[in-house]
Amino acid sequence: MTSSSRCAACRHLRKRCPSDCIFSPYFPSTNRKRFEDVHKIYGASNISKMLKDLPVHLRADAADSLCYEAYCRRKDPVYGSVGVISVLQQQMYNLQTQLAQIQAEIAVATANNNNNNNQIPPQPYFDGSFFPDQNGGPATSYDPPSTWFN
Repeated sequence: MTSSSRCAACRHLRKRCPSDCIFSPYFPSTNRKRFEDVHKIYGASNISKMLKDLPVHLRADAADSLCYEAYCRRKDPVYGSVGVISVLQQQMYNLQTQLAQIQAEIAVATANNNNNNNQIPPQPYFDGSFFPDQNGGPATSYDPPSTWFN
């Protein structure tokens, strides 16, 4: 790399960016804030040591993790990412509680439905007797008065 295309870390540290710079793949010059946040929390030396101690295929994930933790620490200096984790755990607990309540309601409704299906359902009582005939006795059919339709 030439000095004009230094990575964000080397630019921030005001040093030459070597071709084998440990920071350049993970802290490009286009995103200075990313390195500045991580540097403020961990320091360049610690970041370099952490990245060098990891296999190459894990370094990008580690750099992303460090960036996220630094971002969380900047947003919440007291709790950082632990605060986010606590909020998410509380949300999971609340959702699991709601799920358990709904599952219990479904079980009760299913049990009630099964109990109702095992019983003979009550049949409506209709033998035509509430429509009396002209003589006051039970009617076999009902003819409305002709004046209703005039």
